Amino acid sequence: MDIHTLLLFVATVLPLICVPGPDMLYIASQAISGDVRAGVRATAGVCTGYVLHSLLVAFGLAAVIAASSVLFHALRWAGVAYLIYLAVRLLRSAMRPGLIALPTAQVTSQLRRGFFTAALNPKGMMIYFAMLPQFVHPGHAVAWQAMLLSAIFIALCALVYSVLSVVLARTGRAGGLSDRRRRCVEGVSGGMLIAAAAKLAST
Repeated sequence: MDIHTLLLFVATVLPLICVPGPDMLYIASQAISGDVRAGVRATAGVCTGYVLHSLLVAFGLAAVIAASSVLFHALRWAGVAYLIYLAVRLLRSAMRPGLIALPTAQVTSQLRRGFFTAALNPKGMMIYFAMLPQFVHPGHAVAWQAMLLSAIFIALCALVYSVLSVVLARTGRAGGLSDRRRRCVEGVSGGMLIAAAAKLAST
C-alpha cells in the first residue's frame, strides 16, 4: 500500500475516533472517576475489542472479494453512503446544545468492560465495513491490507484515548467533555467526513 493511501486513511478515521461515542464515554468515565491508569486500562480493553472487529472484517472482506468483485464495489459505495450519513448526523448534533452524559461506573475490571463495550458495539463493526473497502486494493492480499489498516486504526485509538485519559484525569468532569467542546468536535468532524467521502467517491 502506498503512503498516500495510508495518510488518507488516517485523515479519514481520525474524525471518527475523536467524536464521543460509547467507547470514548466509557473511557472518560473511568478516567474521571478513577485516575489515568484506570482510563488507560479501559483504553486497552476497548482496543482489544477492536482487534476482534478487525479480524472479522479482514477475513469477511477477503470472502466478499473472492465471491464477487461487483459485490465488493457495492459494499464500497454503501460505505461512502454510510460516511455521509454519519457526517450529517454529526453536523445536526453539533447544532443542538446538550451536555454529554457520562456513564456512572465503578473503576473495576476496566479491561473486561472495555473489551465488551467495543466488541458488542455494532456501530464499531459498521464503521469498519464502511471504511476499509475504500482503501483496500482487491487485486492484492486483501486480508493483510485490512489487517494493516486495522492496526493503524487501533493504534490511533490507543493514542487518542490515552491522551484523553490523561487530560480528563487531571482536569475532571467540568474541564473535559463540555458541551461547547463537543459541538466543536462534532462540527469539524462532520465537515471532515463529508470531504473524505467526496474524495473517496471520486477515486
